[in-house]
Amino acid sequence: MKYYIIAGEASGDLHGSNLIKGLLKADAEAEFRFWGGDKMAEAAGGRGTLVRHYKEASIMGFWEVLKNLRRIGRQMRFCREDMAAYRPDALILIDYPGFNLRMAKFAHKHLWPAGTKRPEVFYYIAPKVWAWKERRVNDLRRYVDRLFIIFPFETDYFRRHGVEAFYAGNPLMDAITDRPAVTPENDKAFRTENGLDDRPIIALVAGSRASEIRYNLPPMVAVARRFPEYQFMVTGVSWLDRSLYDNYLEGSDVRFVCDRTYETIARSAAALVTSGTATLETALLGIPEVVCYRGSAVSFWIAKKVVSARLRFISLVNLILDREAIRELIQTDFTPETAEAELRAVLPGGTKYERIRLDFEELRRVVGEPGASARVADEMVRLLHVNHSK
Repeated sequence: MKYYIIAGEASGDLHGSNLIKGLLKADAEAEFRFWGGDKMAEAAGGRGTLVRHYKEASIMGFWEVLKNLRRIGRQMRFCREDMAAYRPDALILIDYPGFNLRMAKFAHKHLWPAGTKRPEVFYYIAPKVWAWKERRVNDLRRYVDRLFIIFPFETDYFRRHGVEAFYAGNPLMDAITDRPAVTPENDKAFRTENGLDDRPIIALVAGSRASEIRYNLPPMVAVARRFPEYQFMVTGVSWLDRSLYDNYLEGSDVRFVCDRTYETIARSAAALVTSGTATLETALLGIPEVVCYRGSAVSFWIAKKVVSARLRFISLVNLILDREAIRELIQTDFTPETAEAELRAVLPGGTKYERIRLDFEELRRVVGEPGASARVADEMVRLLHVNHSK
């Protein structure tokens, strides 16, 4: 079978690479053409072609999208032409809904050459329509043949909206399982490499966008000054300029580490984490955390109008467990004083430490065992064989 896969971000590249590994096991004749990154290219090896790297294609933020409308239009035209020329058996869309839902519509409505079946459209990692832009459910219903979800609560949500979804666990469990465990040897090497002493580490996961760093890193650094018995590390990303971090780290003892978020969180005593996938990854690693998030006043007002009416929580941990397992300090609640108190409570010996560890054990049971990527790949291949036999 021929697969055309579109992933537009770093997380999509990670989960896409594990999906490709599963597809190669389930389909001995699998060939790939994809938008993604280095991890997907490595997984596909000689059986795949990287068409466009996500670093070239990904544009984040409302204003950035407006400024780049022509560029986005050119990318969409190229993608449609490239897909039509490749004539895949399956189009697999990974998250990235603004782009991918348009590709799903194209695959359904394009006039494919005589004798060519249109590709089956599989959507892996559904858009978070339960949080905002719920109208996208209509596009999923019309243009997606099979929806593959990664959060257990999404099953009932999509069913209520007339979409049957396939849940096989969360691929973060695969990513965590595949990564090296912390050992005394690699921990010593990590500390030496980053100029750390023997004090326990606390991770500062301030986000992956410039605006998130500007709003969240300063109060996080202020919290770090209140814990001389710990050493703090901020997890940076390579697509943001180092000077952005340095502006807020100057004069502090907070260390900077780039593109090593997992390694930093995994060896930490606790973490301060902005909302996003990192909140779930931190919990699945069993690391106590406090969710801290600030944004612009305008963005916060919009979020309250669009999102808060539907959701009780913003962190994936609390959404999955449907209760406040971890404290969420949002906007004006995120102060150095409040964050200090919450952090002390979840650190070893704190009043919330034992409870949060039990909550994280329950979370892992709810999310499911590793192997989600392989189970999704098996189901995709099964559906393709069923449909091709008709």
